[in-house]
Amino acid sequence: MIFDESISKNRAVLVALRARSLSPDENSTVDSVEELAALLETAGGENVGVVLQSKDSPDPRTFIGEGKTAEVKELVQEMDAQMVIFDNALSPSQQRALTQDLGVSVLDRAALILDIFAQRARTREGRLQVELAQYKYLLPRLTGMWKHLERQEGAIGTRGPGETQLESDRRHIRQKISKLESELKDVRRVRATQRERRIKNEVPVVAIVGYTNAGKSTLLNQLTGAAIPANNRLFDTLDTTTRMLEISDTCTVLLSDTVGFIRKLPHHLVEAFKATLEELEYADLLLHVIDASNPDWPAQAAVVDQLIHELGAEQIPRLEVFNKCDRSFGDILPHGEDRVSISAKTGEGLPQLLQAIGKRLDSGAKRVNIHLPYSEGGALERLYLEAKVEKVDYSETIDVVAVCTPRTIGQLKAYVEGWQPPAEF
Repeated sequence: MIFDESISKNRAVLVALRARSLSPDENSTVDSVEELAALLETAGGENVGVVLQSKDSPDPRTFIGEGKTAEVKELVQEMDAQMVIFDNALSPSQQRALTQDLGVSVLDRAALILDIFAQRARTREGRLQVELAQYKYLLPRLTGMWKHLERQEGAIGTRGPGETQLESDRRHIRQKISKLESELKDVRRVRATQRERRIKNEVPVVAIVGYTNAGKSTLLNQLTGAAIPANNRLFDTLDTTTRMLEISDTCTVLLSDTVGFIRKLPHHLVEAFKATLEELEYADLLLHVIDASNPDWPAQAAVVDQLIHELGAEQIPRLEVFNKCDRSFGDILPHGEDRVSISAKTGEGLPQLLQAIGKRLDSGAKRVNIHLPYSEGGALERLYLEAKVEKVDYSETIDVVAVCTPRTIGQLKAYVEGWQPPAEF
């Protein structure tokens, strides 16, 4: 169920471990803990305490060790907390042991992110993707965790697929996963058809990517008037929105917003969202939006770069768009051939961004007048497929005003008004 703000906020203690044996992606940092607190707020919860632990390696049973677990329990009781949320990933057995020892619900970062996604997804596709990720997360946690996975109204981490209890039968869950994967394949087929149509029409695709809350939706709104809600909270937008954007008289693109990325994003969630994110692989240009006002932007940008690589889109041309330049983050704005500084909120730098996009995607198309004999009427159909037809008049000839690529102009050169061969001819 969607979180009801009339219900008192879930009070949570946050726990983080830094261990020498853990990889950088598995470890906790001050920044990742602050981000966890922001995620909790997005989910509708309240942070009532933070416990940090340093060890050479995680404890096999409780992750943080028996002594630190006792300390967390004391804080939970003192602050009347309903749950404990770990910044690190917990194994199913560790989650069960900690739930037993602490006497309250225990979640990890992945479960919290999944809960937010369950709240925010709006479209059928988005809900399918979230439900699939939830089932994959729950499957290894069924045995011995609960006799019945009953819904607790309003509690973070309990907004699962459906409004009733989940069946604990693994075969049933696997059947659910199989069905969801099949439905998402259908979604991919629809997207592939749409993609083929775009390629046929030679409409370039520009995908906006970036860390969550970097300002991607605000940028799309500013450029296209899409009116997507853009709030200052993590994962505010989960469903892809695509709009037409006229870069110039001769260059029109499809601009797509995508779900924000975040560090320690559950792998199965990336997999589940590939039906949306695979658009990146077929984009002609990526706009990597970076929150330049955040001191941690280099690390955030690195997370996005890694996920782009995982999605097979690392070879696509990219523009780094440093957003929020209206906020002071240094005397010199980021600049360079593949960098643009903007403020999506105020509109500063947007003309330069459009210019940079056009420089990379403008195919050299020109607006031309074409006079087709009626015997060549079939060429008009080709123009509708390959060019941007603006006007058609039927007189002695079929008179067409269209924006055409050099290839199309060359094919119809005998009928193009004022056509001259290129200088190299």
